[in-house]
Amino acid sequence: MLQLNEIREFGNIELLAKQLVEGFITGLHKSPYHGFSVEFAEHRLYNSGESTRHIDWKVYAKTDRLYTKRYEEETNLRCQLVIDNSSSMYYPQENKGKITFSIMAAAGLANLLQRQRDAVGLCTFSEDIEQQTPVKSTSSHLHKLFLILEDMLKSQPKMHQTSVATVLHEVAEKIHKRSLVVIFSDMFENYQEKEQVFAALQHLKHNRHEVLLFHVTDHKTELNFEFEERPYEFIDIEKGERLKLQPSQVKDAYQKQMKEYYHELKLKCGQARIDFIEADINEGFDHILKSYLVKRASMK
Repeated sequence: MLQLNEIREFGNIELLAKQLVEGFITGLHKSPYHGFSVEFAEHRLYNSGESTRHIDWKVYAKTDRLYTKRYEEETNLRCQLVIDNSSSMYYPQENKGKITFSIMAAAGLANLLQRQRDAVGLCTFSEDIEQQTPVKSTSSHLHKLFLILEDMLKSQPKMHQTSVATVLHEVAEKIHKRSLVVIFSDMFENYQEKEQVFAALQHLKHNRHEVLLFHVTDHKTELNFEFEERPYEFIDIEKGERLKLQPSQVKDAYQKQMKEYYHELKLKCGQARIDFIEADINEGFDHILKSYLVKRASMK
């Protein structure tokens, strides 16, 4: 399994994404999931009578067969990858685990989407949308996405809070109708503003988008609150607030509130027909790619 530290040390997201997807597909063909259709087509055969403008002459020189390059209008699906880049996503601090996981998962999906002749775009956000690319399927566009993801991997965390609701409302209006929206976020929005988050998710569905929400967490510490029983200084990464205590002093109350929030979030997603998927950063990436393929198959 690809380790988060290895991703940061190696840094070449494009090569890692290619290796990740090829390894996944090899395993897929050997598993009960072999029924999934994973198409590989950078070109299509030239049909007599078509314009010769898009013929790839380099491929013709190598194969003696006429192929035309494919363009965005020939794609089957438009997908918007949305990555939460707020401060809380840089936890755990030692490997910036959640943002590293999200970047690599998004890169793998982008590679898989392009192999399937689908168009892909990238949106990153914290308090506001930080950057948003067009949605295209060309190889040059995919290369640009990988460069953006590499820059994110190298960046240092800033004191940015999350504004999930505001951003998702904006995304719902900006992107092409009937898109697939894939969100990577820990969903650590202000607890008092949870209704706004639910409304924003419903807005995506109201605009006829399909939605995959990957809830990215370090499951052991963030959901189960499994820390050694000794004094800690807990720091709110987004606000900078500090609190010194022993885990047992707050564990029960913390677990209760977290479980209530995420149970309600999962329930609301189910009611809106949004796929809510737990993405533990310690569990690898196959689950992410499989979940996408399940969704992709249901959209045909």
